[in-house]
Amino acid sequence: MKIEPSSLEASKILSAVSYFAELDSRTLETITRSASSRVYDPDQLVILEGEPASGLFVVEYGWLKVSKIAMDGREQILQFLRSGEVFNAVSVFTGAPNPATVTALETTRLWMIGREAMLRLLDSNPGMARQVIQDLAGRLTHLIALVEDLSLRTVEARLARLLLEQSTGDRVPRKKWATQTEMASRLGTVPDVVSRTLRKLADRGLIRIGRQEILILDRTELEVLARIEV
Repeated sequence: MKIEPSSLEASKILSAVSYFAELDSRTLETITRSASSRVYDPDQLVILEGEPASGLFVVEYGWLKVSKIAMDGREQILQFLRSGEVFNAVSVFTGAPNPATVTALETTRLWMIGREAMLRLLDSNPGMARQVIQDLAGRLTHLIALVEDLSLRTVEARLARLLLEQSTGDRVPRKKWATQTEMASRLGTVPDVVSRTLRKLADRGLIRIGRQEILILDRTELEVLARIEV
């Protein structure tokens, strides 16, 4: 279902995003007029890999996953997206087809700015161009780290690192959609292996597994484990 954005609402949301934070009010108003919003239901497809890029997306609320799907149906999750993040920048600024599939994990509202509007904005705002370059460099670093994890580290080490990255203090909240299947797709393995590895970490006294969160009991040892290579 499409929802027509109000100018004030769109301006407030876009100005909080790093890409647009330094734009003057007139430029922000111009880009706001080209923005449209849509609410997606859980499991609804937002972007399909290989399709032409429609524009840049900004997450107002909700969670999404970015993934690659193999011919046999296996999924590798590349990234999770949440409020305030942008995605589809690579396709927008290169003109290449969408490099991955994006799916809503829960009720999610997105704002989309068309590709042509973004290209005009980039041409006329060097400061924004620098911000885009920094963002894309950060995404490249993330993908390099992901390749390193999948190639050089055990599932146990990858899981330890994931728990540390997702923790707030010593607590790792468990979203309703954060199943072991989703975790396995993030780690490049299968749910049974994730289940066994979580039990192993719990048996060693490194974590305690609850229904709504995982508690980190020994952060130091978990950090050591996260650095172990194959």
